[in-house]
Amino acid sequence: MSKTFEQGKDEIAKLCKSFDPGTYHAPKVNEADVRQNLIDPFFEALGWDVHNRERRALRYRQVLPAESLEIEGHQKLPDYTFRIGPLRNFYVEAKKCAVDIGTDPAPAFQLRRYGWNADLGVFILTNFEQFAIYDCTQRPRPSHKATVPLFAARRVF
Repeated sequence: MSKTFEQGKDEIAKLCKSFDPGTYHAPKVNEADVRQNLIDPFFEALGWDVHNRERRALRYRQVLPAESLEIEGHQKLPDYTFRIGPLRNFYVEAKKCAVDIGTDPAPAFQLRRYGWNADLGVFILTNFEQFAIYDCTQRPRPSHKATVPLFAARRVF
């Protein structure tokens, strides 16, 4: 069942309203908790079939969790691959809320390596509080700050 724009908007508003930074910044809250309770519902509200409720064949799933990607001879697993049909459109890498993706260069470098090696230009980094959209068409360097190369960053809360 597809939802209307207003339904999705209402779901995201409820999700944001229920977000408690004190709870989600606690040391015991890990990345999987953030994905399951915040990021998955966010993308579901946008209309993406994160949990394959339509039971599509693997080749046609809209969202692939932890799809294997080869980087410098090693298998890496971006948290989400978003596709239309069999074509990859963008990746999303999630972090726990305690990670400040706006200033910490390590998650941005990890994400840019994924994007560069996958030859996919757009990659999103999020901890739910913050969303950063990266241009991954430039070779990543460990010396790059979290803001290079960045299309946009948005602190939600």
